[in-house]
Order: sequence, then structure tokens, then C-alpha cells
Amino acid sequence: MRLLIVEDERRLGRSLAWGLAAEGFAVDLAGDGTTGLNRAFENDYDLIVLDIMLPGMNGYRVCSALRAAGNDTPILMLTAKDGEYDEAEGLDTGADDYITKPFSYVVLLARIRAMLRRRTRGGGDPVIVLGDLAVDPAARLVRRANVEVDLTAKEFAVLEHLAANAGRVVSKTQIIEHVWNGAYEGDPNIVEVYVSALRRKLDAPFGRRSITTVRGAGYRLAADGGAPRPRDGDD
Repeated sequence: MRLLIVEDERRLGRSLAWGLAAEGFAVDLAGDGTTGLNRAFENDYDLIVLDIMLPGMNGYRVCSALRAAGNDTPILMLTAKDGEYDEAEGLDTGADDYITKPFSYVVLLARIRAMLRRRTRGGGDPVIVLGDLAVDPAARLVRRANVEVDLTAKEFAVLEHLAANAGRVVSKTQIIEHVWNGAYEGDPNIVEVYVSALRRKLDAPFGRRSITTVRGAGYRLAADGGAPRPRDGDD
């Protein structure tokens, strides 16, 4: 899942981005309200962590502008201000939750996960079922033939993006932007490493062939979860 953090305190913003990336989220970071608003309009985020006291445009105005435009991305307001009137104003402009600095990172992470679970449930069955492969984004669980498969955070994020686009070709660039972020400057072939790991964990033990390489274009996860490998002697 892809998150946007709009926070003008550089150290805090980078710390949050690093921590959430370690949890398997793709994270973009904006340092002022105007930039945050533009990024929220330009990209499809699963959740926005939005500070209130921002240069350019404060968090109330950013939130209000997004809601006025019909953007329903969950917003967690993050601020040094406190008091029931500040909280009420944030919620009245369309925020979904509110947390005050200083805060516990563990609590922030729990709030984010709870908001994502609520959104997923609100949109219907959260589990993506492709043949005998089931991907549960909310619980971060993967099952193949009713057997739970242990994946790292990044492996799960790559699989989740492929599963959400099952049957369609997804480029390396699209995977990097979703799983890492738009500012990633490393080797794009890192995607091959994770796809190889997924094949080793999801396909090889079960005799499946679910992720195919489309030369020059990217990868495709079969909509049926992958056909069984032909046995020796089969046509």
C-alpha cells in the first residue's frame, strides 16, 4: 500500500517514512501543504498522514480541498496542536482520525493499520482470490492451496500489487513506484529479485506457474492463480 506523509519537520518526516517503509509500505514525502495537495491529486494513495501546521497551505485547507474534489483517501491528521476544538476542526474538514505530537510510533502504526482495515472492509471482501492463491491485504496474509506462505514485507507488497492487477501486465517502474516510491534511484532490476523470490515461495512448492515475464513490458500474475506445471510426458 502507498502512503503520503505531508510533514514540514524534516527529521520527523524522514523518520516516519523510513519506519513505514520498513513495514512494507511505499511512502512519498511532502514538506509543505501545496506540494502535498498536488501529490495527492496526482497519485493514488491508500492513506495520507497530514500535519496541520504546514507552510503554504495548512492541513485543514489541504484536507478540505481534497474532500471538496471528491477525494476520499483516508486522512490521519498529525499535529502539535491539541484540544477538542482543534480535533473537531480537523474532523469537520474531512479527516478520518487525529493524533497529537508527541506520539508513540507504535500507536501511529496501529492507527494507520486500523484505518486501512476499515477502508478495505468498506469496499467489500478484502481478500483477493486467484484460483488457489489468496492474498489478504488487510491481514497481510498469503495462502496457496490453504497453506500459509511466509513472505517478507517487500515480497508481500510486490505480490499485492500484482494481485490487484491480475491478468494485466505491470511494468517494473509501476512496481517500484508502488512498493518503494517515486524517488527510488536504485537498480530497477531489484524487482527481478523479488519476483524470483515469489516464484520460489508461491509456485515451486505447489507446482504452479503464476507469474510470467512479458519481455520488454513487465510481469503478469495469472488471473486464475497459475496453471499446474505439465508433468513429464504431457503434451
